[in-house]
This record gives sequence, structure tokens and C-alpha cells, in this order.
Amino acid sequence: MTSHTTALVWLRRDLRLRDNPVLQYALAHARTVVPVYVFAPDEDGEWPPGAASRWWLHHSLASLDRDLRRRKSRLVLRRGTSLAALRALASECNASLLCFSRLHEPVSRDRDDKVAAALASDVEVVPVHANLLFEPGSIRNGEGKPYKVFTAYWRNAQPQLNELPPPLPAPRALRPPRRWPLSEPLAAFDLLPRIRWDRGFHERWTPGESGAAAALRAFIENAGDYDDARDRPDLTGTSRLSPHLHFGEIGPRQVISALGARKIQGKSGETYRRELGWREFSHHLLHAFPHTPLQPLDRRFERMRWSRRKISMHAWQRGATGIPIVDAGMRELWHTGWMHNRVRMIVASFLTKNLQHHWLDGARWFWDTLVDADLANNTLGWQWTAGCGADAAPYYRIFNPVLQAERFDPQRTYIRRWIPELARLTDRWIHRPWTASDATLAAAGVRLGKTYPKPIVDLRRSRDQAMRAYEHIQTRRE
Repeated sequence: MTSHTTALVWLRRDLRLRDNPVLQYALAHARTVVPVYVFAPDEDGEWPPGAASRWWLHHSLASLDRDLRRRKSRLVLRRGTSLAALRALASECNASLLCFSRLHEPVSRDRDDKVAAALASDVEVVPVHANLLFEPGSIRNGEGKPYKVFTAYWRNAQPQLNELPPPLPAPRALRPPRRWPLSEPLAAFDLLPRIRWDRGFHERWTPGESGAAAALRAFIENAGDYDDARDRPDLTGTSRLSPHLHFGEIGPRQVISALGARKIQGKSGETYRRELGWREFSHHLLHAFPHTPLQPLDRRFERMRWSRRKISMHAWQRGATGIPIVDAGMRELWHTGWMHNRVRMIVASFLTKNLQHHWLDGARWFWDTLVDADLANNTLGWQWTAGCGADAAPYYRIFNPVLQAERFDPQRTYIRRWIPELARLTDRWIHRPWTASDATLAAAGVRLGKTYPKPIVDLRRSRDQAMRAYEHIQTRRE
């Protein structure tokens, strides 16, 4: 039964119509619904949206507005502070209900609490759980404390998957207000690059709910091979749903339901559910340890002496380290806004261990260049690789990029795609061109230091240096 004339639906990272509990709540409790997006990057503290995220956001908002207009509605866009924009809209629309999905980043929680408190005297404010399978903080160990080890967390959480309600259908129509409030043009947000570095993004991605649905269908068709193919960057073996999940163009409950509907059980089904579980775990950790986007969970690492050499950082960013698998990953990232997860671990290990740069240097670069940049996932991934986070890789686990490449790019397809200047090298040498003879290099048209960089660091020596650095800070874990 409706109890409100008009509801504002404050959308953030739930840019979808299907399985959107926020939208469904508003439709059930108000006669008319006004969807609104407020662009307020200054409220994101240390982590305003990066360039790749802004590109995706532009196209996702445009897609959502098109979908809403097909249902006799539209997306109202505003800029400025969230509180001021929502207060103005509530007055303009005579709204008595404000619904929004809960966000769990520290600055988002603080902002949402302030908005709710400030508006509570004028409208009913209803935060809704919408973007995760489990509310962060709801799954704890026997002592009531947050888990720090994924295996134990997922063992406790997994049985609850069977209790999830089914996904909600998209509404056929949304009841519009008699008069729509003014909306900013999307172009006013200035989200798109002025220099067209995004051409590769258009080749790879279709932001929006329909693009998310298509990506899910494509994944489901081949998900039976997921367990074997997911570590192969030369194959399309992963779901590539991460940016769609981050922006809420699809919900994790929809993915779980689709896996079950197609009866993708066994090893591949379980492996992908664990990947969704890892996403949940990252938000669980960020909720429990809100300092970790800027500080290590393992406080020993505050004493670590990190490199400040700009030349090595720039070489890593440009894909010019002389280590082919690292350079391939960084070039893929720049061209497409995405990088295969196995390669993410390799390039992160190389930066934090072989080059000994602070994990935050890498986290900030990923934040700016990844279309799926997510604070919880980004923080967990970088701290895991650097060895300073929850459930972290042991300090002595240093990926050998050559062995990783030979194992996970066995046909050398990935390297030849992203490092075309090495394409004519034989399989034996392409992952380690600095070990090839001058004659072999010349025959392939490769001149190290000219057509392709020499390695900026010796892998064995830099590994030994990293080991000594980690051994230096080994004391009792705080």
C-alpha cells in the first residue's frame, strides 16, 4: 500500500532496473517515483572517480536514462553536494520519501548518515541493502569478530546463498510526477576525456544494464570451462562482469541465480561463486577496517622502506619495463581499462616486490585506469599481493613473471597481441628476450634498448633484495 505521494530514488552504484530493491521499495510505498543521480566527486575524499570510471559512468547513466524513458520515466541529474541537491529536489517534487542503497566505503557511510540525519525531519529516509549478497558486518566468527581469512569467511557465508530471495523483475512502468524537475545535461558532468584515449574502451565494453545482461549470457554459455580457463589471459575465460557489478548494472544475486538456472555446478560453478565471495569479503574487510585504503592492515609494513624512483614507476605505468608479461598487462590496461586478474597479480607483485614501490602507488594507478575500479577490491588486491593485508600472500611469495607467463600464456598469444614488437621471436625466447642471442634477436627484428626495452631490473637480484627488506620488518604481527 502506498503511503507517500512522491519518492526520490537516489541512485549511486545501483544503475539498473532489474533486481533493484531500492526502486521496488519506492514503487511499493509511493504513487510517483523520481530517479535521481547526484554527481558529487568532492565527497569521495581521497578516492574520487578516476578517468576510466568516469568514462564508464557517463555511458552507464546515458543507458539508464534510455531504459527509464522506455518506462515513461527519466533520470534526473544534479551536481553539487548530495545534501543540497536532494533537499532541493525534495522541495521541488514535494517528495516525502527518500530511498537509496547502502554504500560501505568509509566516506560514503559518513556522507549518507549526515544526509539521512539532515533530511529526517522533512522526509522519510530509507536505506536499502541492494548491491551485495550479504550486508558487511553480518558475517562474523564465533567470537563475534570480523574474519581476516577468506576461507573461513566463505565457509560461513556460503550456506546462506541458498537463502537468498530470487531476483526482482524490472518494473514495466514507473509512475511519473505531474511535472518533472529540471535536470542537468549529462555533458555538464564532463566525464568523457578531451583527448580520445578511450577508443579501445568502445571496442571492448558496452556499459549499461543491457551490456551487463549480454556479458552475463556470454559468460554463462562458456562457464563450464571457467575453472580451467580463468587463469589464462590469452583466452576469454573470465566473466568480465566486474565493471557491471561495480556500477550496479547487474546485481550479484542475478549472477548467482543465472548460474543455478543453467545448473552450472561442480568445480567451475563453485570456483566462480568463490570469486563473488572474494568480492563480498573485500567489502566485509573494508567495513571492519576502514583505515586500510591508505594504511596497511599489517602494521609492520608501516616501517617498510619503499622505493621513490620515478623512472621505474613511469616504466611500469607505460608498459616499458622490459619484462614482456608485465608490459603486456599494463598495455592492455591502458588500451581497454581492464586487465586479466592473473596478470594483475603478476604486475602488482613486480611493482611492490621486484621494484619495491609502495602498494599505494599501484593502487592509485589502477584506480585511475580501471573501468572496474572498486575501493574494497582494489585495497584487498594490492594489500594481498604486497603481503600487508588480510589473508595476504606470504612475504616470501614473489611471482616470477617469466614462469607465470610460460605457464599461463603457453601459446604466447597474449604477449604477441600486446607486445607486437616481439611477435616474431620464437616461443622459447619471447617471454625472456634478454636471454636470447644477438643473432636470434636480429632475426626477429628486435633490438633491445631500441625497439623494446632492456629489463629495468634483474629478476633474481631484485627478488633477493625484496626478501631482505621483508625479513627486516619481521616482528610479531601487530
